[in-house]
Amino acid sequence: MRTLIDWLIGWPERTARYFLPLGPLLARITVGWVFLWSGWGKLNNLPQIVENFVSWGIPFPHILTPFVSGVEFFGGLFLLAGLLTRISAGALAVTMMVAIRSAKWGDVDSLETLLGFDESAYFAIFTWLAIAGPGSWSLDHWLLRHLRAESSAVPAAA
Repeated sequence: MRTLIDWLIGWPERTARYFLPLGPLLARITVGWVFLWSGWGKLNNLPQIVENFVSWGIPFPHILTPFVSGVEFFGGLFLLAGLLTRISAGALAVTMMVAIRSAKWGDVDSLETLLGFDESAYFAIFTWLAIAGPGSWSLDHWLLRHLRAESSAVPAAA
């Protein structure tokens, strides 16, 4: 029994350790690319997007439309680079909650419907990235590593 458990659980776990950086990297590239272009499209079509925000009942549409479009564009760009990942992912997770509530909520008749929205999957990925971080193949990781190396190299003041 012990061998079976090790083979079914332990061996995949040990093998997966070699690929740990790929999970957040692939998540960041996938959602970063989507939201970079989604934000870019909205920024280049603001009048139509403002009308959409008005029809969804979002308050202050003339202010929030360019703001949300910028969050999507720059958030996507930052996720691709792995820079400010937790902040970008957190902001985009909030954006997905607002999108579901304002544009999709009327269509929700079950948990299955709610979880079937693309926005729900994006919300889950953004929440995971905001909590777990960008992974070791990111500018965030590189910057923190160098910042810590510099601070440990500085001698303490007497």
